[in-house]
Amino acid sequence: MADTKAAGERQVLDYRQNPFGLVYEDAITENEPGKVNIHPVTYTLHGLKIVANVYTPANYDPNGKFPAIAVAHPNGGTKEQVAGRYAQRLAEQGYIAITADAAYQGHSEGEPRGVDKPFYRVDDIHGMADFIAGFPGVDVDRLGALGICGGGGYTLKAAQSDKRFKAVATVSMFNSGRVRRNGLQDSQLDTIQQRLQQASAARAQEAAGGEVLYAGDADLTDEQIAALPFALYRQGYEYYWRTHACPGSTFKYTMSSLLDLMAFDATDQLELIDKPLLMIAGSEADTLYMSEDALPKATGTDDKELFLIEGARHIETYWVDEYVDAALGKLTTFYARTI
Repeated sequence: MADTKAAGERQVLDYRQNPFGLVYEDAITENEPGKVNIHPVTYTLHGLKIVANVYTPANYDPNGKFPAIAVAHPNGGTKEQVAGRYAQRLAEQGYIAITADAAYQGHSEGEPRGVDKPFYRVDDIHGMADFIAGFPGVDVDRLGALGICGGGGYTLKAAQSDKRFKAVATVSMFNSGRVRRNGLQDSQLDTIQQRLQQASAARAQEAAGGEVLYAGDADLTDEQIAALPFALYRQGYEYYWRTHACPGSTFKYTMSSLLDLMAFDATDQLELIDKPLLMIAGSEADTLYMSEDALPKATGTDDKELFLIEGARHIETYWVDEYVDAALGKLTTFYARTI
């Protein structure tokens, strides 16, 4: 399957053309009675304003009792992209869904911008649970979690201890700590200590009041994108910088974040998850090994499954209708049974 699959058919979505800034297929453009509605909200987490969207189902009644799902976005992503698409689709199935920009990222507060530390990303998920539990119409005993890409790894970590989540699912799970430490497909094992030295120097420079240094390239040319060694990165740049670009979405993160990221692994203590667990990944994804590695470590639950979407690569689970439909079909069956 070529990276340019359906490239000529891809619609370039413009966030300025959507009143909510959404950049995903079939996004809500207005709130109408009797349909799925979107509610932009803010709340405070560790003194920072977090910006989020709550999606309510067509039959929403604030006095009702609806199951709810917290949706964590990918690394570099925002709530207006794939996390919003999945949240909207879940609302179409009768769930109240929340997706929030991570602290220090997207439209949420936090300086310097682009801090990407696991503690914050995991606590963002706890924070979504805090907020949605108090949202009118939510049944606090029927709360589920969904994490996409990096949000999937952080959701695994959050669910290890946060027992408010009665079911846990991931789509194209990306174990950020393992990749930042070892490289994608463990391709950078020989430079770990060198990169830790760079991160340490970056933190020292920040602490001394110097310039904040960043990792992660941006604004690559088409030729540079085509030369990247993994489909995840080639298609990721297409998605985030060409077809589904929006403000606050960037691959850049503070170099000093690597001090925390490189010592983190989303699958450490995975046996603490004692709730139903569903992991979804593309059969052709170069990140599939992360889900395959994680599932056997989830020894605290017998209700667990790795579901493969045949033919899909990582980024294609974000926007290719066939693959999104497959993921949502599995997710809605899973949540209907477990929360």
